Amino acid sequence: MTGEGAEPGTTRPGGRTARVRAAVLQATGDALVEKGFAALDLADIARRADVGKTTLYRRWGTTAALVADLLVDMAEQSLPRADTGTLLGDLQANALLVRRTLTDPRQGELFKAMITAATCDERTAAALHRFYEIRIAEWAPCVEQAVERGEVPEGTDAHEVIRAVSAPLYYRLLASGDPLDEAAAHRAAEAATAAARAGVYAGEAGRVG
Repeated sequence: MTGEGAEPGTTRPGGRTARVRAAVLQATGDALVEKGFAALDLADIARRADVGKTTLYRRWGTTAALVADLLVDMAEQSLPRADTGTLLGDLQANALLVRRTLTDPRQGELFKAMITAATCDERTAAALHRFYEIRIAEWAPCVEQAVERGEVPEGTDAHEVIRAVSAPLYYRLLASGDPLDEAAAHRAAEAATAAARAGVYAGEAGRVG
């Protein structure tokens, strides 16, 4: 996100400015995991990052802007989608990536903290929504290619299929507390694939039976 209208701190400069941004975002993530969104403090983040407070106030201005930029950075750093040649293979790769992220000691706690923050801060919620829009758009071509191969019906909503893969994994993370193991990831991919093949995401015209 660059140019006119960019969120504070979300440009992608090089050199020292890039190093400062990296240090600040690392410190923001650390503080978010340790303290939660409500306790985030620009002065504390500046101390952790060894950056002057005026730099943070000038470039980001608020903790919400810092969290928004952290989500932008996480989207930029995310791994590209798989291309296994089958819808099930691609969705299994997606599910395993989501599972690996959510079970990572740092990343999992970070996502929990961000989702909690999004429930009470509109700017964080908007940034979180943009993050998932980017990731879903990255993986949607897996479904579009499956349509071209004839694996799933014409008109299948690619974005809905990708959402269906990660939804049960986030449910385990945030609600049920059930194990987030590889078996759960495979089941999520298999269920989404079966539903897509049955035309569930293609409307009445694409349904089988």
